[in-house]
Amino acid sequence: MKNLTLLFTLSFALVFTQSFEADAYTKTGAKTTRKVIRTQPTSGIRDSSLKQQLSNALALAQSGQYQPAAQSLFNLVRRKEFESERPQIKYILGKMLVAMNYSQVAAYQFVDVIRSDNNRYLKKAIEELSIVADGLGDDTLLNYAVSKVDVNDFPEKNKDMIYFRIGEIKLKNKKFEDAAQAFNRVNVGSSYNNQALYLKALSYLEMNKPDPAISVFQQLLDHRKNNGITDTNRVSALIGIARALYQKQDWDSSIEAYSNVPRDHFYWHDALFEQSWAMFRGARFRSALSNFQSLHSAYYEDFYIPESLLLRAIVYLYVCKYDEMEKVLSLYNSIYEPVRLKISSFLNSNTEPGSYYVEFEKALGLKKKDEGVLYKLPYMVLKNLREEGDVKRSLNYLKKIQEEKNRIETSGSFRVSGLGQYSVRVLNTRIKNTKILIGEMVKVHLQNMSDELKDLSEQASFINYERLSSKKDSAKKKIAGKDLPQMIDSNIDREFYVQNGFEFYPFKGEFWLDEIGNYHYLGTQSCE
Repeated sequence: MKNLTLLFTLSFALVFTQSFEADAYTKTGAKTTRKVIRTQPTSGIRDSSLKQQLSNALALAQSGQYQPAAQSLFNLVRRKEFESERPQIKYILGKMLVAMNYSQVAAYQFVDVIRSDNNRYLKKAIEELSIVADGLGDDTLLNYAVSKVDVNDFPEKNKDMIYFRIGEIKLKNKKFEDAAQAFNRVNVGSSYNNQALYLKALSYLEMNKPDPAISVFQQLLDHRKNNGITDTNRVSALIGIARALYQKQDWDSSIEAYSNVPRDHFYWHDALFEQSWAMFRGARFRSALSNFQSLHSAYYEDFYIPESLLLRAIVYLYVCKYDEMEKVLSLYNSIYEPVRLKISSFLNSNTEPGSYYVEFEKALGLKKKDEGVLYKLPYMVLKNLREEGDVKRSLNYLKKIQEEKNRIETSGSFRVSGLGQYSVRVLNTRIKNTKILIGEMVKVHLQNMSDELKDLSEQASFINYERLSSKKDSAKKKIAGKDLPQMIDSNIDREFYVQNGFEFYPFKGEFWLDEIGNYHYLGTQSCE
């Protein structure tokens, strides 16, 4: 038994004519401590054989023989003679199932105790359910448990978890102020502290308070300073700071913050794309074009990033590179128009969540070479779906309950017992419902992608119209001899021109210079 603490604090109104001792074991490494909890004698049940069966079951539990004890209690708890004692028995049964590493099955026992509204065991069951649901990552159980929580009833060691989960729920429900307050109560040093800091900062951003968000992100960055440059919590803090600066419209500082994201971290590609937006907003077109060379390299050809191609086309529009702009728009149409049509076709031909999960399940081991053979949806779409946060969380939960079922299936005699068969039925139901839930998530994400691509396709058409219109105007000016660039005074700060609505960047012919280059053009477009 690993890291096991099992406490029996029950006072059964049924069994003993004398008090009994319930042993609690806490084992860490080779060191074992023993605690004794005494219960008070109470009146018993008339049927002496039932008394003996329950006494034997408790004796097995006290001696650490949880499997046979759990089987016995499972058989007894369904008897009508134990109706009034059922919450107590189920609570002990749940504790033993946790000790046997059958957390999902245990959760059902605690839920039953909570629903019974037994005053003696309600708080204990809520506490146990919260801990079990947190370990499983089961959002449904977590929401149920947290909805019934009085944090003051919890031991100090578990309060950080409860405050963190309350914050998550508040954030999901868009109660950002309440979420920030809950995350703020998670103690430094807690295993939840890093996540709490990140989500607290995110809550501030949602409230349009970038300055306190930056301060919290910086705290997270300071906490992770000794964890290596590719530490994910550290990188998340860097990106958070960059996004907060972007929200403040401090483009140059945002660009610099994005530059701190290490190239060998998997968030780097996302950071590069977001940095490109900051460069565009800050009129640093040369730098943005440099980023696009990396974003659209062959290595990233299977990434779903349609917006980046349109942003690249807009940058080319601003620098009057109409031929390059046309190539990018053609590339967008050749890649993403077929994707849009396939998603639309899949949505129209499938209505049940189960069919969405079946298709998505193939993506868990997908390979590019199988596209068009095994998959009805494009490879890049399935790859993108795998990275959605809610989908990843549900997949992790599904994996845990599948592993729990496998442990029961290979448990020998326990599998064929009544409790074993019940446990498999419970887990099969949870697996089925979780797959349906994931299917519903996939359907929602596909619908969002379909709507996004439809909107982006309309924007692509509008950008192309602007390309043709600007090219036509440029040709007219060239014929009239009005295409000579207006030179600027190099002694005047760049910000003067930018703040007065002009575009200002280094460019000459087809050769880009450094930001401190000698050639600068001024105007509402570089070619005017």
